[in-house]
Amino acid sequence: MALRRSRRLPVELRRTAERALDEDRWGHDITSRAVVPSSLRATGRVSAQSTGVVAGLDVAEAVARVAGLRVRRRVKDGDRVRSGTVVLELSGRARDLLAVERTVLNFLMHLSGVATGTAAIRRAVGPGGPAVYATRKTLPGLRDLEKEAVQQGGGRPHRRDLSDAVLVKNNHLALVPLRVAVGRAVARAAGRRVQVEVRTLAQALAAVEEGARGLLIDNASPREARTIVRGLVSAGHRAGVHIELSGGITLANARAYRTVGADAISVGSLTHSATALPFHMTIAPAR
Repeated sequence: MALRRSRRLPVELRRTAERALDEDRWGHDITSRAVVPSSLRATGRVSAQSTGVVAGLDVAEAVARVAGLRVRRRVKDGDRVRSGTVVLELSGRARDLLAVERTVLNFLMHLSGVATGTAAIRRAVGPGGPAVYATRKTLPGLRDLEKEAVQQGGGRPHRRDLSDAVLVKNNHLALVPLRVAVGRAVARAAGRRVQVEVRTLAQALAAVEEGARGLLIDNASPREARTIVRGLVSAGHRAGVHIELSGGITLANARAYRTVGADAISVGSLTHSATALPFHMTIAPAR
C-alpha cells in the first residue's frame, strides 16, 4: 500500500514507518496468523488514557497506511485531549491491525509525551517568559519527529544538527582559548550568528567583545544566570546578544528562570527523558 504523502516529511515518514514495522517483523505475526482468519476485517479506535497534547499523528498514520489500512483522524497534532478521547480510527484486515498496533501506539505515546512535557514547561515560564527550546539530545533516528512534537507543545526546535548553527562549546574551549576560538568562528561564520557556551561573567564579556552575538549560559542557577545577564547590561553588551540558558532546567525549576532576563531556555529532558502519554487501541470486528 502506498504511503499517503505528507506536506512535511514524505520520504522520511515512509522510511521511518517501514523501519519501525520491519523492526517488529509485522509481516510475521505468528499469533494472529494462528488465531485470526485471514479474511476477517476489523476496526481499531485509538484513544488517549490521560490528559495531554497529541503529537505524532503523521507517523502513526504512515505506519497504518504502509500496512494497507484506512485511517481517519479525529483530532489534530497539537490538540489537548482528555482520557477517553479517540484520536485515530483504523480499518482493514484484522491481522494487519493487530500487527501494527504496538508500533502505532509507540509513536503516539512517545511523541505525545514530548509535546505534553513541552507544554507543561511552556506554562511554567508563562507567556512573558523565555522561549522553550529543544536540544540535540534526541533518540537516534527520531530527531525530526521529536523536534516537531516539541513545536506541537509550544516550544521551538532550535538547532537541528551540527551544520545549521555555530556554537562554540566548552569542549571546543578545552582545546582552543576562548578569545581565539570565538575570533576564528566569527571570521568563518559566513554571516551566521556565533554563539558561545559560557559559565562566568568574564567568559561572557570576552565572548561578546570578540564578536559573539549569542551566549549559552550553561549549568547556572537562576541567581548565577541573573548575575551574568546584569553584568552584560552594566557593561553595555546586552543589546543585540541572544541569551540562552541550558543545563539542569526541568519542569520543577523552570519557573525560577522566568525573570533571569534570558531570551530562551533549552531543555534536554523534553526529548531524552520524555514521559509517554498513554494511548490504547480497541479492536473489534467490522460491521
